[in-house]
Amino acid sequence: MADTAELQARKTIHADGEWREAVSGATREILDPADAVPFAVVAEGDEKDTDLAVAAARRAFDHGPWPHTPAADRAALLRRVADLLTRDRERLGLLESRDAGKTVEEGRVDIDCVADAFRYFADLVAAEAPGRVVDAGSPDVHSVVVHEPVGVCALITPWNYPLLQASWKIAPALAAGNTFVVKPSEITPLTTIALIDLLAEAGLPAGVANIVTGPGHSVGARLAEHPDVDLVSFTGGLVSGTKVAQAAAPTVKKVALELGGKNPNVVFADACATEEGFDTAVDQALNAAFIHSGQVCSAGARLIVEESVRDRFVAELARRAGRIRLGRGTEDGVECGPLVSEQQRAKVEAYVESALEEGAVLRSGGRRPEPSAQRPATGYFYEPTVLDHCHREMRVVREEVFGPVLTVETFRTEDEAVALANDTEYGLAGAVWTADAGRARRVAGRLRHGTVWINDFHPYLPQAEWGGFGKSGVGRELGPAGLAEYRETKHVYQNLAPQPVRWFAG
Repeated sequence: MADTAELQARKTIHADGEWREAVSGATREILDPADAVPFAVVAEGDEKDTDLAVAAARRAFDHGPWPHTPAADRAALLRRVADLLTRDRERLGLLESRDAGKTVEEGRVDIDCVADAFRYFADLVAAEAPGRVVDAGSPDVHSVVVHEPVGVCALITPWNYPLLQASWKIAPALAAGNTFVVKPSEITPLTTIALIDLLAEAGLPAGVANIVTGPGHSVGARLAEHPDVDLVSFTGGLVSGTKVAQAAAPTVKKVALELGGKNPNVVFADACATEEGFDTAVDQALNAAFIHSGQVCSAGARLIVEESVRDRFVAELARRAGRIRLGRGTEDGVECGPLVSEQQRAKVEAYVESALEEGAVLRSGGRRPEPSAQRPATGYFYEPTVLDHCHREMRVVREEVFGPVLTVETFRTEDEAVALANDTEYGLAGAVWTADAGRARRVAGRLRHGTVWINDFHPYLPQAEWGGFGKSGVGRELGPAGLAEYRETKHVYQNLAPQPVRWFAG
């Protein structure tokens, strides 16, 4: 990362290979959500800083070596970055914990996943054929389809998984030969700043990787509309994603949007027929809803459980939710950290209040915990909350809460389960729990969600594609399709024995 001295000097904007302050001189304090105490200061960039960074990326793409660097060399650099991430795992995991509020162990796992993403895209691009030959029906014609980098990519990332989400964009963008400007969330920018330093240490040419720290209404908006940006990739909320798409439309940029989710976790009674099965399904429902305090786009925030096991399942779920150890993510034994900001906690509290007014029954949580040595009173903590007797008309069921809140709905038949799971504007992810293999495949096939887990929740594979249906966004990340997002396709037709056409007299 820009070292401590540079952070204190507010030099967290990186353009054309140099760390710099904001043109305006503005800064922002970064707060630890566990106690609301500032622990870093970053530059608060705006449109002017954005224009400088885009200009650097444009020059590096149009006149620099990176777009023409052989795929094997690009892959080698990405592998070096992965090795550096592994080297700095402890430091970066701790920084991610303090910045986003998650536990240190979650932060470490995130760094492992970031390194995996860089290695995956390195292997993918290194193993590719140079082009796809197209048979033109003549020995005198050589016809091939090749892939080329898009150009300058604007990468706008969210606050919940700062470095992981950045890696899902940066790794394929670099593998394809692009240059980029990344705008991390203004409240969790620190590990993305650190990654820019690691890219330079790995040998990436100046101007290829650029970062502007600052708010979405200025930096993000300018990136989306900028005429010299060729692609914009955004991960975040539906409202902001819609604005990004609108801003990008006049210049007809390539746009990838990974937006929200309201993800169903469907539990059939037969999954709970044994004590082991019951315990596993309950444990995974807790994991689905409460990892990182529910601040996950794919969180299993809607438990849809078969009526015959509902009372026992919800009782045990609520009992165990009440025992989750809340506290500062850097403390040993803590299982769940704070929410990322006071604004986010207030949003969660409003959703719970509206649910209770609409008839939901509170089974656990629903309040701020008592302060303790691990939970400072100034921190943004909220208890894991289970709301029973919920239905589709409730806001808390329809809208993305992005907090530690789990709603419970019930069903009697398979058709009813599928109908409930698909009754959402979103379509990001979902899960089905059953001991019946035929039912598992049948229900998974009927769910209108980009990812469906069977008897599991939350794992992802770099080799797979990640995307959604409906208002969960457009485009794909990870897998070969994630690389394809950052490429253009060119057909090169070579006539080895050109002849006059003579369509016209002369």
